[in-house]
Amino acid sequence: MTKGTVLIVDDDVDQARMLADTLRVEYEHVIAISTPERIKETLRRKDVDVVIMESNYRSEIRNGNEGLYWLKEILAYDDAISVVILTTSVDTDLAVRAIKEGAVDFILKPWERNRLVTTVSTAIQLRFSRLEASSLKADNSQLKKVINNGREKIVQGASPTMINVMNIVRKVAGTDANVLITGENGTGKELIAREIHRQSARSAELMVSVDMGSIAESLIESELFGHVRGAFTDAREERKGKFETAHNGTLFLDEIGNLSLPAQSKLLNVLQNRQIVKVGSNRPVPVNIRLICATNCDIMSMVREGTFREDLLYRINTITIEVPPLRDRVDDIPVLARHFLKIFSERYGRTGLKISLLALEKLANHDWPGNVRELQHTIEKAVIMSEGDTLRPSDFSFAHSSGRTLRTEMTLDEMEKRLIAESLRRHCNNISIVADRLGITRQTLYNKIAKYNL
Repeated sequence: MTKGTVLIVDDDVDQARMLADTLRVEYEHVIAISTPERIKETLRRKDVDVVIMESNYRSEIRNGNEGLYWLKEILAYDDAISVVILTTSVDTDLAVRAIKEGAVDFILKPWERNRLVTTVSTAIQLRFSRLEASSLKADNSQLKKVINNGREKIVQGASPTMINVMNIVRKVAGTDANVLITGENGTGKELIAREIHRQSARSAELMVSVDMGSIAESLIESELFGHVRGAFTDAREERKGKFETAHNGTLFLDEIGNLSLPAQSKLLNVLQNRQIVKVGSNRPVPVNIRLICATNCDIMSMVREGTFREDLLYRINTITIEVPPLRDRVDDIPVLARHFLKIFSERYGRTGLKISLLALEKLANHDWPGNVRELQHTIEKAVIMSEGDTLRPSDFSFAHSSGRTLRTEMTLDEMEKRLIAESLRRHCNNISIVADRLGITRQTLYNKIAKYNL
């Protein structure tokens, strides 16, 4: 016997009995009632998969409205139930109307056993498919909530520069405008992107992040747009790209300045047409995404130098948000330090750990070349290594020289290191461009990068 529950609603008692006897051989539970007024009560008592019902019931006016009325009532109670209509050849128009209203099929009277069994079998499989799809949708929705809620949220500091940034975020979030976030490494550009997504109308959907600097040139098209089976040697199955995964949500492209010119051209085409074509396919797939990009490069310099397309820049920076470095938002350091202290003291079982005012002063006087990320790691290290219940200045050490007093004298090596580091940052680590601008060979540049550990 097949798993499932069938409800028969027929005011012809003899016909209802014959239907029930036939179907009880096939299904675990078969219920027969003679009046539609008992439908809701039966649905509340039993999980019904298929309802077989008359297109019409005995009343003063037999025009089919009774059957359509009860069909709507059933689907309003549970729209995954499969409803099959019993009708005569003269009432097929009613059956067609019922299917338009949500019934899955109809059976002509007098009914034939094989036709009945086949129709009910199809209807019950449809019911199970609907339930499975509903369950997957619910699981997917819950997964999206877990993914979106599990991310670290931004901490708004007290500095005027960050207050201004957060004001822009609030204004932009309610729109679908493309956003370009600029700033040094470690300033929290991805957190700004996540805050925009969190405050947007797309917040219930996924935000998909892609680090463009970590993807090999040969894989960028497949990574962003997906591929079909057999598109290349290792393409053993079809795969969604990041654009398709982010459909109806937000796509965050980090380090956008690392894209090559050919890849920029393909990205521009997708943004213009709002559709992607998977590698190995000719079929366009519409995509609906909100695009946020980020970079630590000087994009305008790259446009002038011809390494970044001007038309793509205009596509991605409807709104530009510049995240200031931590050295320019000293007022935020105590807020961030205490935030990270709370996180790591709980993580490492050091609850109750505090930070002294002298320690906060030392942190405020550091220039933080690694920005918020460096501060986060510094607090974590101090929590792990410190003793006692208060973090003191001696608990903090820095990889780079600290202090805001500018040195008026530098060695040639120090000047050279700073010049190369700044040029690498400005040109997004493009060795050829940096070597050309500095007037040295690529090999010499490689040697100096190794020498200064850049």
